[in-house]
Amino acid sequence: MTTVQTSIVKDLALAPEGHLKIDWVKEHMPVLNRIREQFEQEKPFSGIKVAISLHLEAKTAYLAKVIQAGGADVVITGSNPLSTQDDIAAALVEDGITVFAKYNPEPDEYKDLLIKTLENKPDLIIDDGGDLVTILHDERRDLLSQIRGGCEETTTGILRLKALERSGELQFPMIAVNDAFCKYLFDNRYGTGQSVWDGINRTTNLVVAGKTVVVVGYGWCGKGVAMRAKGLGAKVIVTEVDPIKAIEAYMDGFEVMPLNEAAKHGDYFVTVTGNKHVIRKEHMEVMKHGAILSNAGHFDIEVNKNDLNQLAKNKRVVRKNIEEFELLDGRKIYLLAEGRLVNLAAGDGHPAEIMDMTFALQAISLAYMNEHYKEIGNQVINVPYELDQKVAQYKLESLGISIDQLTPDQIKYLESWKE
Repeated sequence: MTTVQTSIVKDLALAPEGHLKIDWVKEHMPVLNRIREQFEQEKPFSGIKVAISLHLEAKTAYLAKVIQAGGADVVITGSNPLSTQDDIAAALVEDGITVFAKYNPEPDEYKDLLIKTLENKPDLIIDDGGDLVTILHDERRDLLSQIRGGCEETTTGILRLKALERSGELQFPMIAVNDAFCKYLFDNRYGTGQSVWDGINRTTNLVVAGKTVVVVGYGWCGKGVAMRAKGLGAKVIVTEVDPIKAIEAYMDGFEVMPLNEAAKHGDYFVTVTGNKHVIRKEHMEVMKHGAILSNAGHFDIEVNKNDLNQLAKNKRVVRKNIEEFELLDGRKIYLLAEGRLVNLAAGDGHPAEIMDMTFALQAISLAYMNEHYKEIGNQVINVPYELDQKVAQYKLESLGISIDQLTPDQIKYLESWKE
């Protein structure tokens, strides 16, 4: 059993509040509850150590407890300096989980917490953005031999994994959970769509209706952000580099134009690309006075903060999670949550019912990896479709919804080329 001394958290006295938060999300995660019951009976992780790097808030904490219920020795850290909730970290320590996480650590300390997590020598990992995988393949290759495989949560991490795989340097198998239907169709679209605006609205306390929102990137997250902005009464402009996604945004009823032009019109900007420096100096130079910049991509590199600092003659924090940059001509531009994920750094992240599906996929995908890692080999694979369907079926059943089934004659028809 984990002892308090093995963990690094801010304050163990915060644990009672953390337990209340975890209890709340547990009541709204029926799919994960069902999987927990199965894990308690089957113990798929008996004798296994699992390292988790995810945004350390209540829903993540409950995933860790479900994996623990499956017999695992769990060690967990955050995946972003501003998304760790210290009361949740403290509660997990009380529950026998090793925790290396604090809210807003210095960059070197944040990295050290990741390394300490890996120094517990896990057999399996769950990563979010690829930090654990990168450290294992770069600085701490001495820890590679223990790793059986793992799962990746988000687009940014999968991009890094695919690069490793293409170069022939990937040293263990990974499952791309982000690319599962029950992840991106719901988590990326409905989860990001709602939680981004939760974070922006609670932080700014300003109206969205009647404003112009520029959504930079129209992947599944961008679709959700644009949809919710429209629902809040905003005029929405989408910018894209992919012509197919640009047409889709147009057919969905949004204006589409280059960011150089959109920058002149936007009141709110939300970046959701997974790329670097998509909003930079030439865009900032033409923005309106009072423009609000936010990011919902994994890393704080989508808004070029160096450019913003260079353009500013004065800078100050005007509200929690709002930095004001006064430019030479008197215009003021505002950056939310240091350019980090606004939905987690300035909010509580996705709704529990949404993360119920995503974390159910994580749990059963990790069990699949533990069973099949030898035959998978050093490659990135998709979540097996039958696992995707299982999560969807469990979710429907939790909602009291039943659906039709194909008749034997229909199955035969679909499998035949003669009729």
